[in-house]
Amino acid sequence: MSKANVKKSNYKDIKIVVTGGAGFIGSNIVDALIKNKYEVHVIDNLSNGKKENINPKAIFHNVDICDLKKIKPIFKGAKYVFHEAALPRVQFSIEHPIEAHDANINGTLNVLLSAKDAGVKRVIYAASSSAYGDQSKLPLIETMSANPKSPYGLQKYVGELYCKLFSQVYGLETVSLRYFNVYGPRNSSEGAYALVIAKFFKLLKEGKPLTITGDGTQTRDYTSVHDIVRANLLAMTSKKVGRGEVLNIGAGRNFSVNQVAKLISGKIVHIAPRLEPHDTLASHALAKKLLGWTPEVKLEEGIEELKSL
Repeated sequence: MSKANVKKSNYKDIKIVVTGGAGFIGSNIVDALIKNKYEVHVIDNLSNGKKENINPKAIFHNVDICDLKKIKPIFKGAKYVFHEAALPRVQFSIEHPIEAHDANINGTLNVLLSAKDAGVKRVIYAASSSAYGDQSKLPLIETMSANPKSPYGLQKYVGELYCKLFSQVYGLETVSLRYFNVYGPRNSSEGAYALVIAKFFKLLKEGKPLTITGDGTQTRDYTSVHDIVRANLLAMTSKKVGRGEVLNIGAGRNFSVNQVAKLISGKIVHIAPRLEPHDTLASHALAKKLLGWTPEVKLEEGIEELKSL
């Protein structure tokens, strides 16, 4: 199973800030950075993250990114920032657009302002494939016009635009990574990143049937968190990015929800469909060109890993 394939060095004098570092993806990034001997500061208000996810060697700040005054001092002396903090639930953003806006847009602006004022070299932003919405062609490529179908998708897209603007206007290096349906260890079956794979495993453990919204023919490009982490670390150091580029980080294979359920096994029940894009499939050609990144973990392998946990 591939992890973050980055050469170890003695980087103890380099400070890195990870927002949302107690969450699913953020905590995995923190672990990889700690392994590579960086000084890592985690900013998280624990609204979605879990304290037990935080690497004990990281410096934890229990602060909300919406509080600019409190987060600004944390960025002093940092060279890199990974901005993973968000309220990423599509349905939550539909029901609570103001709260989602505050976290996903105002919070992102606060992070960028803090990074700029602290003289940070580069911000790596956790963007989302939800910015695409429904498109007439697959695979999805970065030159397609954004067509978000939820406040969350729109908010994450605005974050990309803010990143690019900060690069153009203030000279802050930024790069946005559009994640495609991330799964893997620490992916909670509840809360912000409660995606279908984690939910299926929870239902399986409880002896309940796997619940599928709609007819289950909708497809997603499921991407291992191990590949996501590796893309982030490459984006931190690549000399080919830093001007607000947007890159797809997806496995390049899509599976229907019915196929995923079959891989996990168990009885299936269907419930009413919900508002969501029907299909996603990433082209990762640009990430390969600019980062040297290609996915390494196949869904079948990733599910077997989760079965073993």
